[in-house]
Amino acid sequence: MSGDNEGREELRARLNGETARLSWSELQPHFASGAVVRVAATMDLVEAAVAMARDDTRTIAAALESGDMARAGTADAERWTRGESTLWAVVVAPWVLVQEVTEH
Repeated sequence: MSGDNEGREELRARLNGETARLSWSELQPHFASGAVVRVAATMDLVEAAVAMARDDTRTIAAALESGDMARAGTADAERWTRGESTLWAVVVAPWVLVQEVTEH
């Protein structure tokens, strides 16, 4: 079990290092191909990416059911276009997980 946790932490660190702030215009081609997954601000983007990378179906199913994760839809795209949004993004092939940048 300890080795599993170490692998998880290494994965988390790697995915954290691969996050980037991207403009919505840079993400639009991925949206057009259906690969963008929206992650709610109530969920940690990197933890969501770890769950996807590890195929953690229990965590993913719960997030989908609660609405904390969902494939980005037309309403999301329209809002991001209107707001010229910048999003945090991380790739867990074939998906691009995104979260709206909130300035505090």
